[in-house]
Amino acid sequence: MSVPLPDLSINLLRQVTVSLVRRDGPDLSARQLATLLTCYLESQPQTVRGLAKELNVSRGAISRALDRLSEFDLIRRKPDPSDGRSVLVEVQPNGNRLVRDVRDIMRRVTKA
Repeated sequence: MSVPLPDLSINLLRQVTVSLVRRDGPDLSARQLATLLTCYLESQPQTVRGLAKELNVSRGAISRALDRLSEFDLIRRKPDPSDGRSVLVEVQPNGNRLVRDVRDIMRRVTKA
């Protein structure tokens, strides 16, 4: 299939999204996936406040996304030892696996 050059990135996004929808596993919203990927890519554990600032959404929106990611065992919240009022977000092995799957899908799609 020939795709005009300006639409290549949109086509890549569509193909990756379709592949994610078709696979077994959690069906994440764009916000949930962005939250997971941000946590994955950052070297330090993230906070709700930091994620909200990074993604430019409310803390409530991040909390809801984290609730769903926790239900899928993709992330885990833990108390921040340096600030008892804050929680840190850690990517769990299932979350790492999902990100690797996304990476593999992207590699496969870009080689086609």
